[in-house]
Amino acid sequence: MHLIWLRTDLRLHDNTALAAASQRGPLVAVYLITPEQWRAHDDAPCKVDFWLRNLQHLSQSLGALNIPLLIRTAATWDQVPAVLSQLCGELGVASVHVNEEYGIHESRRDAAVAKALEADGVTFHSYLDQLFFQPGSVLTKSGTYFQVFSQFRKVCYTRLHSALPRLVNAPKAQQKLAIESDAVPTAVDGFEPPSERLRALWPAGEDEARRRLETFADAQISYYKDERDFPAKPGTSQLSAYLAAGVISPRQCLHAALQTNQGEFESGDIGAITWINELLWREFYKHILVGYPRVSRHRAFRPETEAVAWRDAPEDLAAWQQARTGLPIIDAAMRQLLDTGWMHNRLRMVVAMFLTKNLLIDWREGERFFMRHLIDGDLAANNGGWQWSSSTGTDSAPYFRIFSPLSQSEKFDRDGVFIKHWLPELAGLNKKEVHNPDAVGGLFGVADYPRAIVDLKKSRERALAAFRSLPSREAAGGAHE
Repeated sequence: MHLIWLRTDLRLHDNTALAAASQRGPLVAVYLITPEQWRAHDDAPCKVDFWLRNLQHLSQSLGALNIPLLIRTAATWDQVPAVLSQLCGELGVASVHVNEEYGIHESRRDAAVAKALEADGVTFHSYLDQLFFQPGSVLTKSGTYFQVFSQFRKVCYTRLHSALPRLVNAPKAQQKLAIESDAVPTAVDGFEPPSERLRALWPAGEDEARRRLETFADAQISYYKDERDFPAKPGTSQLSAYLAAGVISPRQCLHAALQTNQGEFESGDIGAITWINELLWREFYKHILVGYPRVSRHRAFRPETEAVAWRDAPEDLAAWQQARTGLPIIDAAMRQLLDTGWMHNRLRMVVAMFLTKNLLIDWREGERFFMRHLIDGDLAANNGGWQWSSSTGTDSAPYFRIFSPLSQSEKFDRDGVFIKHWLPELAGLNKKEVHNPDAVGGLFGVADYPRAIVDLKKSRERALAAFRSLPSREAAGGAHE
């Protein structure tokens, strides 16, 4: 008997560990519910719900192949070695198979599991699956992890030219086992199920993920570069939640993009090239997680920025969290997050810069809040994005480059369509006024909408002064637009 331990790889197709394990003989799958660990990692209730809904779909797909799915509970990852050892003993399991996960806690968990199982005579096999390249295999000439995306991408391009990551086949049906699948729970204590409206935005299942990918690759990818920055347009793939849960693989995404672009990733369709670059940004941030473990420990990638004098401003933080800043593009974006579990990528940068620069509040507050609400929350991407915006990270925005929420709003939501959708109280303003109701005049501004909580010009100066005063400041290079 062999065991596949499913984690963030909730799919049948192109699943490396599942394909490898199924070659060995009779196979059983297990998924572990680890509520205290999820809480410690700030996993959002809507994300936990999304995992469970996808797991229900996967259980049916596995059942059709006679692969039972067992559900076990371990409050934290510390208990996982004992839980898996016991299960392997009960079933007479010879080998356990997993797809690699990244982050310091994930690595420690897997090392502890491997040690416990090997003591029982059970072999532990892990596979590269959620990345194109093994961390540690894309390095600078001096043998270190890249810190600048453009250089990392160049090496990735060279590697992709010589060998594209191949898709792996789904397992075939096996002989029926005398083991029944467990029912997948519909909820987990401590994680409030989201609204039906939110669930409807994110249907579960591999078929839905593949449908989204096909629709995007067929109809939208060519416009991706031109439309992805406009939050009122459907310019993005809407695949991030499925990628984060492993309902679709980055290899499937890469192959779909290449198919629309005659196999090219450096020339041809600019939309496809731009989207493939986003897949490589995702790769880059996971490599950073492995190469620089401090980012898994809530530390700044650039050590000198640990000295930034962040403000302790609970009222400003609460206004940002609750979409009450008085700056429409910020509040509309935050309402989108609270309502849908997702935020448009351009707006993630805008609201992050507003929190860390205009409000001068520690990026860790924003990172945590995002993780607690995002259906696509992913440590590497979320941390990478927040540290990029706050000028504390790898290849980050230079500290003096601060997005103005007003100019971003006027540029990317010119007619205020996105703002008015999320802030109907501003529906009566014209397309010039809607970006800055404070300028409309009147003693109290616009009824039902707060005045701006900060002066953008003065707060920008405050941020520049805070960064200039760092003991050994480096001007950060590069930019992730």
